[in-house]
Amino acid sequence: MAGPSFHTGEQALQARAGSRERLAEVGPRVIRPAMPEPHQAFFGQLPFIVVGAVDGDGQPWASLLTGAPGFITAPADDRLRIEALPPAGDPLEGLLKAGARVGLLGIEAHARRRNRANGRVVAVDGAGIDVHVEQSFGNCPKYIQPRQAEYAPGRPAFPEHTDFTGLGEPVRALVAAADTFFIASAHPDDDGLPAHGVDVSHRGGPAGFVHIAGDTLTVPDLAGNNYFNTLGNLLLAPRAGLLFIDFARGDLAWLAADAEIVHEGPALAAHPGALRLLRLRVRASRHASAAVPLRWREAP
Repeated sequence: MAGPSFHTGEQALQARAGSRERLAEVGPRVIRPAMPEPHQAFFGQLPFIVVGAVDGDGQPWASLLTGAPGFITAPADDRLRIEALPPAGDPLEGLLKAGARVGLLGIEAHARRRNRANGRVVAVDGAGIDVHVEQSFGNCPKYIQPRQAEYAPGRPAFPEHTDFTGLGEPVRALVAAADTFFIASAHPDDDGLPAHGVDVSHRGGPAGFVHIAGDTLTVPDLAGNNYFNTLGNLLLAPRAGLLFIDFARGDLAWLAADAEIVHEGPALAAHPGALRLLRLRVRASRHASAAVPLRWREAP
């Protein structure tokens, strides 16, 4: 089903930022209905992919699927095959079923490359999922902290986890030290329009760039591509799923939060360089130690 490149939430924020007319013109060129060959090859060389999906209560979640490079293939320019499934206890467990909207983010941090592929699961079997890609687009290299991921299959697939109301203490410590996180969001309407999908995106900055006050996180939103894929979704459906990774230990933390976009006021003035703030009130979090079969090493 065809439709505009950007939905009404994205368009409203683009208009506020003064980029609406430009993006209305270039949108169909930068957000494509199929993946160009470089994107297909890029996904094929990754040891993990970030996935966003929505549960039955409308809560978005972000998590990882992992495998040896080659576990993601592109049998067609609008198809991705991912030979992996969420392990038991992962918030995505049971969500990646046929017909489900998904957002996919491939990121190669050491090369500062990231590409998005949003679409819908068309088939699931015991080994993985097939996704029909409805939107394919790249992102700029800004705010990516350079580290290289390697698949480490000897690590446990998924250890025990702990759930918390709000921010549990191990989650709070992980967030306080983070220089990277991933955020899933979704358009409220599941009506088949490609722009009305699920999105998962990257946020990065110096360690400590996520500010914590109680169970509320504040993230400065800096200059970017002005697509507003994440914030546009949150304007219409203000619920987000966050994923934080401890790159030294392999711990994972998943957070469910209510979102608010702050455009002006003294809080914004306290964050030099921020164009707006994303305020996230965490309702629940989950922590798992050494939870992902990946290891990271710093890259120049």
